[in-house]
Amino acid sequence: MSAAASVDITAEELLRSEQQKDLLRLVTAGSVDDGKSTLIGRLLYDSHSIYEDQLHAVKRASRGNLELALLTDGLRAEREQGITIDVAYRYFSTAKRKFILADTPGHEQYTRNMATGASNADLAVLLVDASRGIQPQSKRHAHIIGLLGIRHLAVLVNKMDLVGYAEDIFLALQQELLVAIEQLDFETVEFFPVSSSDGINVVRRSPLTPWFRGPALLEYLENIDITRSEHNKPFRFPVQRVQRTDDFRGYSGQIATGKITVGDSITVLPSLRSTRVKSIVTFEGELQRAVSPQSVTLTLEDELDISRGDAIVETENLPFTTHNFRARMIWFSEEPLDPKRRYTLKHTTQTVPAEIAVESRLDISTLATERSTGLRINDIGDVVVETSRPIFFDPYSQNRKTGSFILIDPATHNTVAAGMITSPVSDSGRQQTSGRRHGRVINVTDHKPLEEMFQNGSRETLPEHVVVLSNWNRKAVELLSGAGFDVLLLDAPSGIGENLPEGEILALLQNRIHE
Repeated sequence: MSAAASVDITAEELLRSEQQKDLLRLVTAGSVDDGKSTLIGRLLYDSHSIYEDQLHAVKRASRGNLELALLTDGLRAEREQGITIDVAYRYFSTAKRKFILADTPGHEQYTRNMATGASNADLAVLLVDASRGIQPQSKRHAHIIGLLGIRHLAVLVNKMDLVGYAEDIFLALQQELLVAIEQLDFETVEFFPVSSSDGINVVRRSPLTPWFRGPALLEYLENIDITRSEHNKPFRFPVQRVQRTDDFRGYSGQIATGKITVGDSITVLPSLRSTRVKSIVTFEGELQRAVSPQSVTLTLEDELDISRGDAIVETENLPFTTHNFRARMIWFSEEPLDPKRRYTLKHTTQTVPAEIAVESRLDISTLATERSTGLRINDIGDVVVETSRPIFFDPYSQNRKTGSFILIDPATHNTVAAGMITSPVSDSGRQQTSGRRHGRVINVTDHKPLEEMFQNGSRETLPEHVVVLSNWNRKAVELLSGAGFDVLLLDAPSGIGENLPEGEILALLQNRIHE
């Protein structure tokens, strides 16, 4: 075997080893000047994850000693102001794990950037300045971290060198923050006394804190067990695009959660039509099975009316479908929320007009919930959302993908809020719309006697929650069925609604009369 071949195999093995490492997504948070950018710079520098040209550029830009914060504060405005404005993403790797780290802004003005950076994280690193104590923005970030469903929190009491590495100060701040976050549902909360600028307890344990028995931060990050169960959650597939040719009809998108296999039973929302998966198509070829977060095209055994914004879900575990739901929302815009306005709500692949009614807001200083009818920039509040047509969702605590949304100002197209859905307004069961049953959609086009009966005025004898549509209109069907009406279609295209035998349709109507 040649030396060159030996080198190639070694490089291939190294690449394979790197690809097999577990990935941890983490985000830094905290108030301005608590040292987030310096901490990340220290992690990158001490773990040898900086390219030589980057290091030389930082040395040239530093004023005196090496300013590690410049490794992440890439914008000229950030360097001039000495604060982080944008979200800076960094990738680094150790022998045990790969990391994607988001350095988010600490300034209150850029809270929306912090929420964006934290939205996909598995773990959050919250910094507190030991010399200044816990700031209101530290509490706000802690609450946003909890609201976004991040279940692992590492709290760094930073700048311990400024307080002489005093154990009593560390323990006092630890107790204060534990009280502030006791209402949040974290699985693990760990505290570390560190000095980012000097590298104390960041990559290696330091003898300057002999009273601290825990590991260094990097050792903790390498070994914490972050169990992801996206594959074990119910199958959710928001339809992004419909692919149609003369002999092919497929529905494309990204699997939000769960897994799907050829032959599985699925249900389409909001129509509630059920069928089975015929094939799973990708660019590389067909698959027998696909899992989140793969992007695929599904073909179905039956031709159904499916459009962008609809959802394909597993039949045995349906999400809620409703016009009204409760949510916890973070307001981003400098313009206060106007309860009289209609906003555009973007949820998975669909956008719908929505109205927002505020029930309460969180006082970030006292951590008390107070009655309110409005929200201002950076406020966190509980709201009731009413959409113009039903959306499907799982509570955010169960599914971050289908339980989240953003609000858009239709006039400016700016994102004004992010929301986490907590529950439907009525909790009486799945597939509820404002507490009512979801109606059936029945195509009677092929039943001439029934069509003539309805067209000749017999619809006056119909039960009160059955309507007949003689002019096909998809939006009208969605609104009526979503409101609980059974809809009989006289001129719908093929593949729309249920195709029941005439006898079953008459039996259904008879049963509805006696309900």
